[in-house]
Amino acid sequence: MSSTRSTDPIGTTRLPDYAGNSIVNLMQSIATACGSTQRRYHQLQALPAAKLGEARHIVLLVIDGLGQRTLERHPASPNLQRHAIGTMTSVFPSTTASAITTFMTGLAPAQHGLTGWHMHMDEIDQTLAILPLTPRCAPAKFLPEELPSRLFDHQSLFQQLDRDCWVIAPLDIVGSPFNAWHSRGARSLAYNTIPEMFAQLSTLLREAETPRYIYAYYPYLDSHSHSFGCESKQALLNLAALDTLFGNLLLDAKGSDTWLIATADHGFIDSPPERVISLDQHPQLAALLTRPLCGERRATYCYVSEDRRPAFESYVRQHLDHCVDLHRSSDLIDAGWFGPPPYHPRLASRIGDYTLVMKDDWTIKDRLPGERHYPMLGVHGGISGAEMTVPLIAVRA
Repeated sequence: MSSTRSTDPIGTTRLPDYAGNSIVNLMQSIATACGSTQRRYHQLQALPAAKLGEARHIVLLVIDGLGQRTLERHPASPNLQRHAIGTMTSVFPSTTASAITTFMTGLAPAQHGLTGWHMHMDEIDQTLAILPLTPRCAPAKFLPEELPSRLFDHQSLFQQLDRDCWVIAPLDIVGSPFNAWHSRGARSLAYNTIPEMFAQLSTLLREAETPRYIYAYYPYLDSHSHSFGCESKQALLNLAALDTLFGNLLLDAKGSDTWLIATADHGFIDSPPERVISLDQHPQLAALLTRPLCGERRATYCYVSEDRRPAFESYVRQHLDHCVDLHRSSDLIDAGWFGPPPYHPRLASRIGDYTLVMKDDWTIKDRLPGERHYPMLGVHGGISGAEMTVPLIAVRA
């Protein structure tokens, strides 16, 4: 069952285009150009593997949170705008946990099975924040470094490629258990500052003796957008600094025969406090759940026992219809929101019985006893065009 999807004032709703215009398809193009024999998805229409393969090196810079809406509305990014050749969709949900895993594995969420920030993992019967691999407000059953081999059954993309691979990431995450697992097959470099990241990129291109694939991840636009809003002075100053250094990289890369590609995992919208639904305000709804909310504030998974489902559906329709599109989670799998089949064997268990897809600029959250409060002005994870549409920036140096 599904209610009619609303028109979003942040742009019309948009679903992932896995048929040839999503970040999944970009990764298929890159993988094929770099020697992978896996052919799971269509290549990206705008950048097929044959075109990418004409260059000696490929660099993929992922700017966390740089939606197309942010890029095109603000003059703070002339270098990135000048080399934009189109747009793509993110994956569903349009969030870092799902999309970064796509960048680092080449897989859609339907295959890698990572479906949002908070995930209930049947393998260990615990709800985790999946990127730090820490439990949600409960004693840890396992250390984070023990979990990747228990929870992840996929290869990294770098293990599939026939070339010298590098990962560049911030110092505080480059060696994390999640990042280390998904960087297998590549050598890693850590950075502390934006100039340091771009200096590492330039050095890797300048000193390369064999063809290289370099993946660089930049998270700070995302963190500024969460804290201050995606239209904030802080976020735009961050974007401007990044853009200047990207322009310098283009100059440094001249003569290296490199495809420089920049894109994002998702875009952003702002959700003011008056548009936040707290489960504390709906104790009757909370009582119908068998476990706390999972997923994202904009795409939330609800676990409901079979005997309580009629009451759950009735409550959402009566009290939350103005801000929620209610879906059976299995319907979203069948409709291809997470990607084409075959599906990860635990995909269904990781998205609960229902998915609340938030309308307009609404969000929903709960808070467990002892859990820290994380106010967020900027949010993502939903299916508005602003969240789902990311730029495709590409230039051959």
